[in-house]
Amino acid sequence: MSAASLVTEELQPSPSPSPPRSVYGLAVVALALAAAVTAVMVKGALMLRDYNNDGWLATTVGVVLVVLSLYAWVPCARAFVGARERGALLAQGQLVPSRRVAARAREEALISMGYAAAGLIVAGLLIFLFANSGGVASTFFAIDPIKQSFHQVSHAFWTNIWVACVSEVLVLVLGLLVAIVRMLPGRAGMPLRMIAIVYCDVFRAIPAIVVIFLIVFGLPLTGVHFFVTMSTTWLGIIALTLTYTAYVSEVYRAGLASIHPSQSAAARSLGLNYVQTLRTVLVPQAVRRVIPPLLNDFISLQKDTALLSTAAISEALLVSKLWESQLFNLSPVVLVAAFFIVITIPQARFVDYLIDRDAARRAGK
Repeated sequence: MSAASLVTEELQPSPSPSPPRSVYGLAVVALALAAAVTAVMVKGALMLRDYNNDGWLATTVGVVLVVLSLYAWVPCARAFVGARERGALLAQGQLVPSRRVAARAREEALISMGYAAAGLIVAGLLIFLFANSGGVASTFFAIDPIKQSFHQVSHAFWTNIWVACVSEVLVLVLGLLVAIVRMLPGRAGMPLRMIAIVYCDVFRAIPAIVVIFLIVFGLPLTGVHFFVTMSTTWLGIIALTLTYTAYVSEVYRAGLASIHPSQSAAARSLGLNYVQTLRTVLVPQAVRRVIPPLLNDFISLQKDTALLSTAAISEALLVSKLWESQLFNLSPVVLVAAFFIVITIPQARFVDYLIDRDAARRAGK
């Protein structure tokens, strides 16, 4: 390129930056959503008050919800103020400050829309809950049925917890054993590998409820004394263990397969045999990597303990169904759902913490 062309390019004026887009459109949408959420929330609060016969607690809750819905108006007002400042700055020819103000106003409008959308969801649920003179609330959240069934349902829920804990311990051990068998090397390990593969394929294909029926009702019919005298709770534990061992073994196997082959080669070069390599090198690393998916499987196992009700095992769901048939109300069953939520959500948050911590460790933070 010649010097003349370079000089020409340097002397050419750069294109002027375009003015920021108007924010009034977003601000108007945010205003409409804020007005809508306030109106719908007021409607829900009135329905709540009417359902509770003007009780002070229901009135207080309704007032609080309405006040909270008003928060969407605050960033909406800021968006309109920013839109006006943008116009004033553009009129003065201050392009860069106007772009900054427009960006802030646009963000405030989006914040208002986000809070308004969340408020509309809450208000919609509130209206649905107290629709038909509180028919939904009376069906699922009636206080008296919950009080009457609370003691027996909570006592039966300990069966779910005990079954889940025992099954998880057995699954941890047996799942690791099946995963190791599936990864046995050489022709000598081929028959055992085939058996492990068939076991995993079969029990991952059969629904857990079918396994529970076959184990709980089928094994005592065999006439074997050990199974005839075994309690139905332990038979349910065996059924859940057989099902979830197949899933957990795949989690273990994925963790073992994720270890680089150089780790095993280095251990063998130091004179360790296959069992010692597994015990001291591969398994410890694999277990640390698969803790989050293992906990997810255990959360599913805890929820599937409710399937034992189909085998007439006295756990929380079965007891709540008996109360439901007696009271003609589903509130005891909702109580069971609340119990599972209480024990499951902390575990889910713990799994998220472990995943974030592992990601941070891998990123070197």
